[in-house]
Amino acid sequence: MSNNLSVYNIQDQIVEEFQMLGDDRESMIFYIMELGQQLPALEEEYKVDQNLIKGCQSKVWLHADFDGEVLTFKADSNTDITKGLISLLLRVLSGRKLNDIINAELNFIDRIGMGGIIGSQRSNGLAAMIKQIKLYALAYKSKLGV
Repeated sequence: MSNNLSVYNIQDQIVEEFQMLGDDRESMIFYIMELGQQLPALEEEYKVDQNLIKGCQSKVWLHADFDGEVLTFKADSNTDITKGLISLLLRVLSGRKLNDIINAELNFIDRIGMGGIIGSQRSNGLAAMIKQIKLYALAYKSKLGV
């Protein structure tokens, strides 16, 4: 499934959603957790060690499917807040062409003040998730030889 809105349009939507919450940190955390609760569960067959993202405080499994045109991700975690963070990342990056993922500059994280919301350990985990998503895109691009 291809995502029709650009990476930047999706990020703008996310920023607008968080702006509606104001500066209330508790509301932001609740909203992230709510997003996590809406993330579809990852099939058990994909919850294997090779899909675990290293560097995350919580367990995060990431599975990638490439159909020859777009790269789609499924993911899950053992905590709602991390699932919410995954949900935001997948909303922006899943269902995209390889170069769109590789070249994506994720500015929504800073624009919504995510660092102040989730703390340094989860920020490191978020960076590890982004890195792994981009590595999948680079690996598929390399495999295609384009």
